[in-house]
Amino acid sequence: MPAAALFDVDGTLLDTNYWHTIAWTEALAQFGHTPAMARIHGAIGMGGDQLLDRVLGEKRDHGEDEAISGAHQALFARFWPRLRAFDGAAGLLRELKRRGWTITLASSASARDLAAMRRVLDADDAIDHATGADDVDASKPAPDLVHAALAKSGAQPGGALFIGDTPWDAQAAAQAKVACVAVLTGGFGERALRAAGALEVHTGVDELLARLEDSALADPSRFAAAGSPRT
Repeated sequence: MPAAALFDVDGTLLDTNYWHTIAWTEALAQFGHTPAMARIHGAIGMGGDQLLDRVLGEKRDHGEDEAISGAHQALFARFWPRLRAFDGAAGLLRELKRRGWTITLASSASARDLAAMRRVLDADDAIDHATGADDVDASKPAPDLVHAALAKSGAQPGGALFIGDTPWDAQAAAQAKVACVAVLTGGFGERALRAAGALEVHTGVDELLARLEDSALADPSRFAAAGSPRT
């Protein structure tokens, strides 16, 4: 069985979470909704359907959901020229690939957004597989995305690590019985990430790369067969 590193993209490899917060804020305002931006940011990392439930409440009229999500997509696309990969992002993917990990992007982004982000990341030579919104029925924190990434990578849950930046990433990984390594670059604190189940928390992918020998990601042979990670 391969050892798989499953990477969230938004907020983990690319500095996008606050652009998403702005895009959702403006999209919601078009339909008369004005929640605090902090509330919106707190739901970033969820799929759009779950985000709207959290921000607007589950008992609302859902008739606007598709239009609001479409507005968010259009507004976020305005920021594509301003997107940037975090320092160390491409280097980390390439180093893990060199060490024998199978690299899968586990993103719930639309195919269009994921393609734009992959161009910015510029590390396709290190990426084996990728998932997107079309690959799942339920979005994070449901475990569907992690299951889809596992299926594409060919790994068992005990032979994989999920790298993300939000509590929703950690919760989705935990439900799929995959250990999670978290970074702080999405704007969520260490306490929240650990409470959600993160095994490790790093300031960012650059620190993770610099301290790789101290991480569960150091040696893929420990994950070649299903089992609990050892750190």
